Amino acid sequence: MPSHLFADRPAPQPSAHDAAVLDGLIHRTRQLREDVNAVAVGRSAAAVGEDGPQARRQRALFDLAVQHLDGLDERLGQLRAGLPAPRATGRDGLGAQDGPAAGTPASRAGSAEWNLITDEVSWSDELYEIFGRPPGSPPLSLDDLPSVLVPEDQPQLTSMVTGCLVDGRPMDGEFRIVLPDGRVRGLRMTGEPVLDTEGCTASMWAVLRETGEESAGHGPDAAQRDEPVERTEHRTAVELQEAVLPPWRGSSPLPRPAPGALDVAAHYLPSASGGRVGGDWYDAMALPDGRTLLTVGDLAGQGIPAASAMAMVLGALRGMAVAGIEPGALLGHLDHLLETSAQPAPGSALCGLFDPSTGLLTWAQAGHPAPLLFRAGTGRVLPSPDGVLLGAGARFAHEQDDVRLLPGDVLVLHTDGLTRRGDRGAGPEALLALASRFAQARTAQECVRSVVEEFGGAERLDDACVLVARVGA
Repeated sequence: MPSHLFADRPAPQPSAHDAAVLDGLIHRTRQLREDVNAVAVGRSAAAVGEDGPQARRQRALFDLAVQHLDGLDERLGQLRAGLPAPRATGRDGLGAQDGPAAGTPASRAGSAEWNLITDEVSWSDELYEIFGRPPGSPPLSLDDLPSVLVPEDQPQLTSMVTGCLVDGRPMDGEFRIVLPDGRVRGLRMTGEPVLDTEGCTASMWAVLRETGEESAGHGPDAAQRDEPVERTEHRTAVELQEAVLPPWRGSSPLPRPAPGALDVAAHYLPSASGGRVGGDWYDAMALPDGRTLLTVGDLAGQGIPAASAMAMVLGALRGMAVAGIEPGALLGHLDHLLETSAQPAPGSALCGLFDPSTGLLTWAQAGHPAPLLFRAGTGRVLPSPDGVLLGAGARFAHEQDDVRLLPGDVLVLHTDGLTRRGDRGAGPEALLALASRFAQARTAQECVRSVVEEFGGAERLDDACVLVARVGA
């Protein structure tokens, strides 16, 4: 193993013996990661339908364990290549220095749970390190947490927590905290409410990860000065996205599922970096004629331009659907809209109209992945009607197709960013492998949760959306 001087002078190339030892450690680390992941998948399969605090905490801990093993794998690879190692190693297998090394991605993460009934707060050991608090000290309550944030970031946290506790929405956002020594550290917080048997929020759990943004300020005043343009743009794009996408992130407020009616749930998954918001969308809306609009799409680009283009497209799509325009013609109008806009943003889209009185889904696509239909424990990809990318200037008609859905069927719509570890070629096979879990699910939200458990930890190169529609049995 390298000495404590390793980071203070040029790293020598490892000897053949050292290389063999490191190769063995890398192999064992990767094998351990596979074993941990296999246990996590097995636990998830055995716990279908369970959604208590213990089950959620186990999922979060498995996610953290896999993440730490990935970090250890990366650092062993750096040693194997003769690169400098971190100055010291913490108990999480990552560098023990206060912040991530320059040029390397931040990867420390910790978990927390706030119980609203007992007022108990549970923090993992890593979270004490991230917040710079001594182990054994009282963890911060939800009331106290804003006090350690940079003042202008406090409304962001308040909005996230309120949406989670009051509206039952998952959380996903970034903010900055001020450490006891005055330095400022960027964090990303993702989490969900935990509901009791009556559907009320009983507690909230979250995973907090370092974003790699850290400055040597000397207190809150220093943290408030000269906010980077990138952060301002990101926040604006996120706010625009939040304002346009449906306010529900779990089950939609459609009428309560009855035989033949739809139960719909959806989820937005940010990219691995989380630094730029893309143009992905999802939507489900009851229309005046009794049908239900289902749509997902993805416009090219990132940041404010992509979010504003998405807002324009989704608004137009909703208006045309309410006016009774069929999916094929609707996509043609969207194509023309994008072509003639001031800042054309090509993209893909899928639009469907479901009639609960007949069970008929009429749908069309514009260069978009086809829906997946799950029935009686098996899944298949629906054959796609002809359609080309929006804004491509092809001027081709978008054909549409009909498929009859039966009670108990599960329909999955998604954007193409829903992939594993940056591999855009993962295709629909990984989703089709969830057929047995979908068959045991009682709600669309349980199906979405299975998708997020399977794909939520993937290192996606792009944002992604998934929408699940389950026909009431």
